[in-house]
Amino acid sequence: MSQHWVLHVDMDQFLVAVELLRHPELVGRPVVVGGRGDPTERAVVSTASYEARERGVHSGLALKLAWRRCPDAVFLPVDFPVYEAASARVMATLRATPGAVVEVLGWDEAFVGIETDDPVVTATAIRAAVLDATGLHCSVGIGDTLVRAKIATDFGKPQGTFQLTRDNWMEVMGERPTTALWGVGAKIGARLQAIGIRTVADLAAADEDALVTSFGPSSGGHLVRLGRGGGRTRPDDTPWVARAHGRETTYQSDLTTADEVRAALSELAQRVVDDCRKEDRAVQRVHLKVRFAPFFTFTKVRKLPEPTWDVDVVTQTAYALFLALDDQRPVRLLGVRGEMVPPDGGY
Repeated sequence: MSQHWVLHVDMDQFLVAVELLRHPELVGRPVVVGGRGDPTERAVVSTASYEARERGVHSGLALKLAWRRCPDAVFLPVDFPVYEAASARVMATLRATPGAVVEVLGWDEAFVGIETDDPVVTATAIRAAVLDATGLHCSVGIGDTLVRAKIATDFGKPQGTFQLTRDNWMEVMGERPTTALWGVGAKIGARLQAIGIRTVADLAAADEDALVTSFGPSSGGHLVRLGRGGGRTRPDDTPWVARAHGRETTYQSDLTTADEVRAALSELAQRVVDDCRKEDRAVQRVHLKVRFAPFFTFTKVRKLPEPTWDVDVVTQTAYALFLALDDQRPVRLLGVRGEMVPPDGGY
């Protein structure tokens, strides 16, 4: 008898896999995709092949560190249009699955809600369909909630499936640290440990009132549900609507003067406004991100007196936020984000 299942489809080493289709001679070698493909420049790893991961290379690692850990790796530049095209083919394949409701999480992963009497057979069929349409492998987590499906995927990687439900949740997850949960990072994990919650089982059994006191009414309740693998049981295919557009740049040479910073912010502001114009929604808040050398990062935000398309207003607001930091250290990275007015009818 058919019942509703959530499948989490996650592409295996997505960017690297796309590159290997273009460069089959690199199959089996450590490959790192990031920046402009030059490990001497300031940039981070976007994706590493499994061979590179075995050498300690992972997403977000500085390319320079990646090169030190794996000097024989092949470094390739990020090629966004190619990855976006591959992602579009993957998502089209998922949506073509009869009865599927697809909620896209990113260009390399999505939830699929589906009625089936054998979710493993369905997951295997989806993996085969994606491979046939794109030449790319994926893994599929099977769950009775989005949380369980998402976490299950890691147990199936690479090129496999894993099922995580109410019946085996505690058996599989109970003794794992809370950081094994989707959305619980090192900081939240440390805060939980400070109040005696170390494992998923601890969190599942925790007193909700105590967590609400420590984390607030929204986050506290969410954490308890997360510890039990609960939450939404059906994906939502409502088209995603952007709330903001942002641009950031890591500079190969530090910015050391106010004029350099202002010019850089003006360039970023122009790109942000151009992005927002495509949405036909004006900027109502300006967010600034600054990373001072060697690696001190700050963010600030300011609401504008009225929504605007004016690049100079966005630039000046971002620059005023920068000056308010009153920090004379060289600037390694700048980012500007424009939060737009809501669309008609709201989000």
